[in-house]
Order: sequence, then structure tokens, then C-alpha cells
Amino acid sequence: MTIYSQHANRGKTQVLATYRGLDGVESKTVTSLGDPRLALPIVDALNRISAFATVPVSVHDRRGQRADYYPRKHLAALTEAAARADLLCGAHSLWYEYVCLRLHQALVDLENALVSVPDTVRRAIRSELELEEAELRAALDDFSGTSSGPETENLRCWEFAHPFVKHDDGMDTLSDETRERLDRREAGLTSEEREKAVAGLRVLVTAHSRCTGMWATLDDPSCELFAEPHDSDGFYMTVQAPEPGDDDGCWEVEVGRWEPDDPDEEYGEHSSATGSTVIGCALPAVPDADEVAHLLKSVEEKPLLLAQWAETPVGAALAGTTAVVTKRYDS
Repeated sequence: MTIYSQHANRGKTQVLATYRGLDGVESKTVTSLGDPRLALPIVDALNRISAFATVPVSVHDRRGQRADYYPRKHLAALTEAAARADLLCGAHSLWYEYVCLRLHQALVDLENALVSVPDTVRRAIRSELELEEAELRAALDDFSGTSSGPETENLRCWEFAHPFVKHDDGMDTLSDETRERLDRREAGLTSEEREKAVAGLRVLVTAHSRCTGMWATLDDPSCELFAEPHDSDGFYMTVQAPEPGDDDGCWEVEVGRWEPDDPDEEYGEHSSATGSTVIGCALPAVPDADEVAHLLKSVEEKPLLLAQWAETPVGAALAGTTAVVTKRYDS
């Protein structure tokens, strides 16, 4: 329910909290730092935390053609370190657990950013999170009619369907499109199948979060990660989870290559190209995030490793990995 920013003032950098107050939009100084470079990651993490905490309780859960509300259990993680582990073990829905995972990552990023700042700044930031949680809980209690304490006016105003947050985390995590797409993917799943799909989502999203740059993307956070490092000579890699509900499906790693649509054009100077899979590795077990991150790190450090992997015969492992080629698509 708050948007954070930084502002230079008298040789220092202020971290500002902006919110809807009783008399309109208001701002207050959370803390000040001497180095603006220290403020930037704090502001970024605070904005993501506020958005990931606020949006789930500000929209309807419309799965199954109903209009329910999402849980609010994630709010405890803003102030209770012990509650943060709970962000990684639920199975409410693909989208809600996706947001909880992103919230966990944002909280970790904030803790890392606070390592290099004075203790007074750390205390001020943690007090801000306590206020954010308390104000949001109070507003939700008023909204649901469950408030049991004396009636008080909240300093920060919250309105269902109109969360006052900075939405853009670079991943469209909080967009209606992402929520609706993930809702469609889990439609008709049993609770066990949903739990399995959520676990797969966590593997892909966690592995992707360890990448640097924009060369790896989550085409669909629940089932596919696409990686095309710079200078890979047109080769790319996908890591795919099985379709939700497909009991016979397995995780797969594939290496493909873009080929110019015009045979007279060279790759890199082409006007258009079509990708085609060269090799596939059906994994015998569900990988963990470390294994997927290792694949990503390997091709980030050596982009042309993808070209080497593409030459691997059936039955042999990709160099530097345990993934065995189970199919070639060019033979």
C-alpha cells in the first residue's frame, strides 16, 4: 500500500514512503543515507515487498468461476523472520505461491541490502515494514468486518481493487494476464497435482532468479525457462516441466537453434528465423533449482557450450552435466 523512492536532500539521500493518507497522497521520510548507491537496492526491495504483500489481498481469486479472496498469511513474513519459510511451502494456487516466492526473494534482497548500512538505518527500515504490515492488516480487518479492537483511523488508506503500489517488477508477476494464465494452467487439477505444479514453478523461478541480465526468460513460470545467451551462434536452451496433471510426463532439457528462413541469408544477418530443436534430454528425476541454475551458469559463462551440447549423441551426457541426451531431432 506504499510506493518508495529516493530523494537527494542536503547532501544525503532520503528514502521516502508515499501512500494514500486521510487527506490525499502523502509522503514521509523513512531514513537517510550518505551514499545514494546504498539507497537504490533498498528502495527497489521495499517496492517489491509492498507490491507482493498488497496485491494478493486486493484482487479476487476467480478460479472456478467464483469470487473468493486470497490468503493473507504472507503478511507475517514482513516482520517475522521465522514466517518467511512458510512463503516457500504452500500450495494454495499457482499464482499466489508464485507471488509468495517473489516476496521471499524481495525480503532476502532487502536483508542483503541492509548489511552495508548503519544500524540506525536497519532499524528504521524494519520499523517501516512493521508499520506497513500493521496498517494493511487493520485495513483488511475493517474491510472484512473482523476488527475487534477500538475503531481507529488508519494513517495509510487501502482500497480493494486499487492497491497503491509500484507494480512493475520486470516479470509481470502481478499482472492480470499472468494470474489468469496460471489459473488456466491449474484448472481441473487435484490438490496433489497442484502441489506438484507449484513445486515445479518454484524450481524454475528460483533458478531464473540466480541469473544475471536478460538472456534467460520465464516464458511461463509454471513450465518453461528459455535461455539464449549472447554470442551463442543462434543456439538456445529450454528447461521444461511436465504439463500439470500429466502423470507420465517428465522434465526435459532441450537445445535448439535458430535457422534463417531465407536459405541465402547467414545467421546474424537474417531478416527472420525459425527455431528448431536439435537434441532433447528427458530427465530421470525432478531437478532442483541448483541443477537448473548450474545449466544456466554454464551457458552464461560459455555461450558456445550450447553448440557443443548440440553435437552430443544419444546416450551421452551433456559436457559438464548429468543430463543425458535421449533424442536427436536431426537424425
